Amino acid sequence: MYTRRWCVWAIIGAAQLLAQGPAVEVTGDVRQKLTLTAAELATMPRASVRMKNKDVETEYSGVWLDEVLKRAGVPRGRELRGKALAGYVLAAGQDGYQVVFSVAELDPTFVDSQALVADTADGKPLAGAQGRFRLIAPKDKPGARSVRMLTRIEVVQLRK
Repeated sequence: MYTRRWCVWAIIGAAQLLAQGPAVEVTGDVRQKLTLTAAELATMPRASVRMKNKDVETEYSGVWLDEVLKRAGVPRGRELRGKALAGYVLAAGQDGYQVVFSVAELDPTFVDSQALVADTADGKPLAGAQGRFRLIAPKDKPGARSVRMLTRIEVVQLRK
């Protein structure tokens, strides 16, 4: 009985997520877990960056990852000291690709570099092989920490 009830609720939850469309989940050591759809990202403060890949320049638009982490209640600014500095963010794509950022390197009060949760490229919604969302690290020289098909942002706080 319990298993059937759980399955029904899991199916209903999955159907609701599918109805909303693609989303990025923000989980882990956060005060507020988030599931951000394209519509929700569109209501947040917007930013754009230009990136050159090979000889093609693309303008990505979206929301700074710092703003997403702020909404999730991750320590930032003056709160980011001591044990809070031992945290990291794991960004994962639907294809299994994962990259890591320290929490401090995503905070604009610490560094002059930010990451962007992009939902458009050259004014058009991301789609196809890019996925609906892409994490862009514009100041990384090789661009290897850019995550296409972004589906999950997990905050991990190391403990001792």
